[in-house]
Amino acid sequence: MTTVLLRTADELHARVKHGRRAVVMTMGALHEGHATLIRAARRIAGRDGEVVVTVFVNPLQFGEGEDLDRYPRTLDADLKVAEQAGADAVFAPTPDEVYPGGEPQVRITAGPMGERFEGACRPGHFDGVLTVVAKLLHLTRPDAALFGQKDAQQLAVIRRMVRDLNFGVEIVGVPTVREDDGLALSSRNRYLSIEERRTALALSRALFAGRDRLAAQEALRARALEVPATHARAEALSAIGESRAAADAHAVAKAAPGGPAAVRAAARLVLDEAARQEPPLDLDYLALVDPSDFTEVPDGYTGEAVLAVAARIGTTRLIDNIPLSFGAPEPEPEPELADPDGASS
Repeated sequence: MTTVLLRTADELHARVKHGRRAVVMTMGALHEGHATLIRAARRIAGRDGEVVVTVFVNPLQFGEGEDLDRYPRTLDADLKVAEQAGADAVFAPTPDEVYPGGEPQVRITAGPMGERFEGACRPGHFDGVLTVVAKLLHLTRPDAALFGQKDAQQLAVIRRMVRDLNFGVEIVGVPTVREDDGLALSSRNRYLSIEERRTALALSRALFAGRDRLAAQEALRARALEVPATHARAEALSAIGESRAAADAHAVAKAAPGGPAAVRAAARLVLDEAARQEPPLDLDYLALVDPSDFTEVPDGYTGEAVLAVAARIGTTRLIDNIPLSFGAPEPEPEPELADPDGASS
């Protein structure tokens, strides 16, 4: 397969469209994470469909003092990655092609979702993201658009925009790709020194610690549901000399899962330790949120959640997250009935 480089929307629109078109939007500097998105797009488009990769460094989503000029531009290498992953075309427009009148006066706002976490750290960022995504959706006219789950808040606001504004496109989230040491793939990883990378590994370790804490809670909860919430079993075991088993059964029966607070605490412990390393990790936020609106989940929450973190190591800012699922609460035990003689049964 030969991947075609297109510079204008007219060139893209002149292509005869067969089957489904799947689009992967990038800012270039493609790596294995992007290649995974392209391969997923190929599966969605099918052999008879078309995969288009956009490469455009969007100035609207960079705030004052951020790394717009520093952001890597590697179009020749990007073409090779896209071709090897199965893309039919790379659409790499100039700023004048995307914003023909200069910076647009009319933009899409992300609303309250865009003001939290990443939006609070980077004011206006998601307005810039949504504006360029909307324009690229119009320019490329896809049936499906794929985005990485590593940028979980970005994925959430794009899904909300598509739903609220009735875009006729399917938004597909693709799981985060990680390097062998656990660090989420990012074009910014190349800026890290050896020492900084060692500190940066605390981001994924913190997420995994939170995930493991939740898994332990859910296992304990499942076990507790199997043990009667009375002293009867513990007393019966004690009577035959199995005191350790009795104590364990009683503790499990009475245990309550730590919930979101315990997950946050497990992750925070890792990040606090990294803040004391050299070079230190400078935390922007650690959040456990509802993926539908990116509000913090309360204790007792059940359902899907995202544990997200952002931090600076030296001059490099990194983000990461993992999806979690909190189980249903334990049902209330049925009240014990008294027998006719007044003794509980």
